Amino acid sequence: MANTNLQFKTNYAVSSKIEPFYKGGKVQVSKDEQYIFCTCGTRVNVLEISTGKIVHSIDQYKRIGVFSTSLLCVPSQLLVTASRALLLKQWDWRQAQCTRSWKAIHMVPVASMTFDSTSTLLATGGCDGTIKIWDVVKQYCTHNLKGSSGVVHLVEFHPDINRLQLFSSSLDCGIRLWDLRSSECICVLQSHYSAVTSLSFSADGDTMVSSGRDKICTVWDLQTRKPKRTVPVYEAVEGVVLLPESKDFSEIEVKSKDLHFITAGSKGVLRVWEASTARCIYTQTLPSTLSLVSDEGEDQDDNPRSLTYLLHLPASSRLATVTAEHNILLYQLPALTTQQQFVGYSDEVLDVKFLGKNDSHIVVATNSCQLKVFELQTNSCQILYGHTDTVLSLDVFKKGSLFASCAKDRSVRVWQMDADSGQVHCVARGSSHTNAVGSITCSRMTASFIVSGSQDCTVKVWDLPADLSTTGTDVYELTVRATEKAHDKDVNSVAVSPNDKLLASGSQDRTAKLWSLAGEGSLSLLGVFRGHRRGVWAVCFSPVDQVLATSSADGTTKLWGLQDFSCLKTFEGHDASVLKVIFVSRGTQLLTSGSDGLVKLWTIKTNECVKTLDAHQDKVWGLHNSRKDDKMVTGSADSNITVWEDVTEVELAEEQAKQEDQILKQQELSNLLHEKKYFKALGLAISLDQPHTVLTVIKAENQELLEKTLLKLRLDQKESLLRFCVVWNTNARNCLDAQAVLQVLLTHVPPEELLQYQGARTHLEGLIPYTERHMQRIGRLLQASMFLNYMWQKMRVAGAPVSSTPSNPTIYIEIRNQLMVTLQPPVRND
Repeated sequence: MANTNLQFKTNYAVSSKIEPFYKGGKVQVSKDEQYIFCTCGTRVNVLEISTGKIVHSIDQYKRIGVFSTSLLCVPSQLLVTASRALLLKQWDWRQAQCTRSWKAIHMVPVASMTFDSTSTLLATGGCDGTIKIWDVVKQYCTHNLKGSSGVVHLVEFHPDINRLQLFSSSLDCGIRLWDLRSSECICVLQSHYSAVTSLSFSADGDTMVSSGRDKICTVWDLQTRKPKRTVPVYEAVEGVVLLPESKDFSEIEVKSKDLHFITAGSKGVLRVWEASTARCIYTQTLPSTLSLVSDEGEDQDDNPRSLTYLLHLPASSRLATVTAEHNILLYQLPALTTQQQFVGYSDEVLDVKFLGKNDSHIVVATNSCQLKVFELQTNSCQILYGHTDTVLSLDVFKKGSLFASCAKDRSVRVWQMDADSGQVHCVARGSSHTNAVGSITCSRMTASFIVSGSQDCTVKVWDLPADLSTTGTDVYELTVRATEKAHDKDVNSVAVSPNDKLLASGSQDRTAKLWSLAGEGSLSLLGVFRGHRRGVWAVCFSPVDQVLATSSADGTTKLWGLQDFSCLKTFEGHDASVLKVIFVSRGTQLLTSGSDGLVKLWTIKTNECVKTLDAHQDKVWGLHNSRKDDKMVTGSADSNITVWEDVTEVELAEEQAKQEDQILKQQELSNLLHEKKYFKALGLAISLDQPHTVLTVIKAENQELLEKTLLKLRLDQKESLLRFCVVWNTNARNCLDAQAVLQVLLTHVPPEELLQYQGARTHLEGLIPYTERHMQRIGRLLQASMFLNYMWQKMRVAGAPVSSTPSNPTIYIEIRNQLMVTLQPPVRND
């Protein structure tokens, strides 16, 4: 076993989180090009471009959702949102405060919004076919434009505000030009046969380019209001941007001063077009690892690379695109090089692993054919293309720069991270399975082979070349060393032993199997682990012992001996399937994650669940620990990725410091009591939470000074004192001191303030019954004392003065003793 002096882990704390911030809808960039605004459910999130972090989040629609959003940030810090409740709200987004709200007047929800170049006019297009123009400064509706057919999904002001023109488009596929001076539609520009998606204007304002889903772009002369040129682009276009004529774009083949524009659409690439010749002069280069599909496949609606928005950032000469998978990408002009990538929504996280030399990155497999590599320090993302269907599993080699992936496309791939630049590219691939590949594992000692397990019930061993290129663009084709039909049902998990000699596989057939990797060309079965009542989700070798851990859909985790294949221990605690299991603390503890959204830390020796970590709302599919064993990362179906830090040593140091502080304070308290410095002693005893010491101080304190001392206490000290009084009041010996403290508090503290004390109502309810009991006892004592006085008066010797003693003192003493027994407080049975 591992070293017995090894310190067990006791707790993990959340170090950082990667959460979804964009789930579809409108995206806009601030005028200073520092922030991106996007909607995520009922929230509007503000993403700082430089850091990639959410700096503000506005969530004021818990009952009604945001339907569309138009944003303007500088100079007025203005944000306007429209909801399904037909309300428009104006926000100071830096303070997350609603500064104004008004009815949209539309009969149905708002479908589109835009500001003019002066930030004073706001146009809203409704699903009822009307357009409203609002003066946001003077706060009134200036125009009500009618005549559109159906939903007005596009509104755009002419950039020259002096022209006072508005362009709109609706279901009739025409572009209406409105004169805001007369509130009339001047003309309808007819060219498109499908929805018009975007408009872009030239610098002089005399030329406009429109794009549509009918796979054409039209260049318009706004002087004559006629089309100059129709450009077939052979893809459904979602965004178009006119290139400035004053800048040099020779890097993207712009060699003349003619009109050029960039399109973004269903093919997922940016393309540059020359308007005069209707020719595509430049197509953005796709990543070399992307397996291209046919042109027909690219135009399908479910193409994950298809672009839904194209935004121009003129000040920084950049373009922003939004993909169908909610990724936001920034490109730098003029070369269209990728500058930044943000993942707005990861959907279901299926696996996650640490990556990089010092575990500086994580690689994430989501419900997508793309892999995401995040840098933990900055949250910057790198999107990897290569698989053509959902990636199901990942594993990382020992050095941390090489990792493998497998997917539903029946293939496996090996990826290399460049140590200097951090860029990742595919270096090898293999496809020999006949069904989805659900699990993969890497060799542990050297990067010599990988093993995959598939839904075709087979396990395959793939040999890796010794000289995998780290810089070349060629992708090595992997060859299969051995294939074995391992199970009767899907293979859910495979794992290689630390010495690369053994292989374990877990299957939906409720068994795990142990194989030998020593043979050439085949796998030899060594034994079968039977005992789980449902399918086995994960298998993992101990790093130090001849032990295998398995987790199952029956809610248990089991440890098995590799010598006799017997079950050594069973861990029960999850309420649902246990999806992942890993060893930590040099093989002395386990981490498990389950369908109940929980992560549990177990100590193997005691079979005890040390800690339960709850940070996810859905199945936790991904679980991995760092090479230094000081961190772990979890990925869940709730789209959240959480990085945890081991805080065992921190908590232990804090506990030791707390104990040392307690000892010092205890000594100080003893010194204060010895020196009779009761005020300081009282405050210190309260802070140490020692009711008996506090009572001792109150008993020793002069009753005249007690009131002044109590009134000098802080609010939290008075709260603790009231709590102590409840305990003291239950004992007849201490009730007088408790009542004295209560008298001071009730006399000098207003009832309203007293009720604000923590637990005040509960404390007062506990005081009342015992106080009533003490009052009854005092009443009986008073009656007995009056009877004693009467008896004393009657027992006087006739003729003797009142102050003289009785002639028979023995009789007096006996009577006095009897009365004292009578006056003793009743013994409480509670």
